[in-house]
Amino acid sequence: MKLSFLLLLTTMALGCKQVEEPQPKESFLIADVTIVDVVNGTLRENQYVKIDSGIISSISSEIPEGIVFKTTIDGKGMYLLPGLAEMHAHIPSPPVSKESLEETLFLYLSNGITTIRGMLGHPSHLELKKLVSRSEVLSPRIYTSSPSLNGSTVRTPEEAISKVRQYQKDGYDFLKIHPGIQRPVFDALVETAREVEIPFAGHVPVDVGIHHALESGYATIDHVDGFLEGLVPENKKVDPRNNGFFGYNFTPLADTSLIPALVEQARKNKVWIVPTQSLFERWFAPVSADRLLNEPEMAYMPVTTLSNWKIRKEQSTGQGTGFNEAQWDQFHRIRQQLIRALNEGGYGMLLGSDAPQLFNVPGFSIHHEIDGMEAAGMNNLDILQSGTINPAIFFGEEDSFGQIKEGLAADLLLLGENPLEDLDALKQLKGVMVRGQWLDKKTIDKKLKVLASHVKDQ
Repeated sequence: MKLSFLLLLTTMALGCKQVEEPQPKESFLIADVTIVDVVNGTLRENQYVKIDSGIISSISSEIPEGIVFKTTIDGKGMYLLPGLAEMHAHIPSPPVSKESLEETLFLYLSNGITTIRGMLGHPSHLELKKLVSRSEVLSPRIYTSSPSLNGSTVRTPEEAISKVRQYQKDGYDFLKIHPGIQRPVFDALVETAREVEIPFAGHVPVDVGIHHALESGYATIDHVDGFLEGLVPENKKVDPRNNGFFGYNFTPLADTSLIPALVEQARKNKVWIVPTQSLFERWFAPVSADRLLNEPEMAYMPVTTLSNWKIRKEQSTGQGTGFNEAQWDQFHRIRQQLIRALNEGGYGMLLGSDAPQLFNVPGFSIHHEIDGMEAAGMNNLDILQSGTINPAIFFGEEDSFGQIKEGLAADLLLLGENPLEDLDALKQLKGVMVRGQWLDKKTIDKKLKVLASHVKDQ
């Protein structure tokens, strides 16, 4: 099976260093730890968590007697949290080396992300998902979209029907919607998706519009796409194609009194929201590329990638682009209002930062996203739920992950501080357990150092 994986990627360079293979799952005891209950925001102190074969087998307030554990982790004074989910992730596709792919997956793990929802699928991701599920590749749990469905890939209803059926048959978890799809094509896509029972998610094409999109039953709308356009009164008679970057051009026309109706429509139609607010506070924002490039996490990205990010940012917000800081301030405030209202009255929020995207390094970018959600008015528990129990509910996997509970997967974060009090505690990991494999801080730091060295040599 590993051979078939290599064949799928095809471009693995000869002589590349091999990323360390996952170790066999062991029995663990995490001793005298405080468990963070993400369902109700309570703490359970002095708990002993037993893990066997990647599953939480018991939780008790007393040391298990008569059992010898291969590894005991001292949790005294520490906090145990379910692993996080990055609900708008990107997984590298061919051409990419096996090493580079596994390094990207490790960057997610290094920041406590134990589940990723890949938002631009490729046939190789289906094989990768199988390998990960068998612990043959060290990685977060993977859910993957289909390849992009957009104005170029589905130009007729017949094309849409054919591709939806094929992607469902291939085994993708959901369909990825991108801009450019015309409404008749979109409607055929939706009807077929319902027929074959495959969800769809992503962007809101301009010709579809936010109201029709919500009524059509997206699983998620990402980037809060289409919502600002939905705040423009009909009597303004704008050309929707002139909306700019996620509605930025329509900012002066937005009527925020229309927010409650949009939120109710999202709630009624059970549409989850993945804000990816970090994109709008880093890429499309009045912050210099050079300042972002000086952040420590940029050491894990190739120089060519960083150069491309700088060029693309300057093409979006530089001189001569029409970017206006005062208008951005208003745009930003409206997005924050939408996120706060959707969290309080919508169907549900999911944590996702769109990495690797401009200045969003996998894993590390989730902390920028958390900061953005917090600034928008979400409280600590809501944010923690958006990355733990909410993704499990979204996938219908509450009995598999998302909480610290007997019988669930041992996807765990050990923290030195209480994240209910300060979400920066998530940046100070003492260790990550992914389905029963333990990565302590020393191991994580060592791997990150090797990764940075490898990227520097590219």
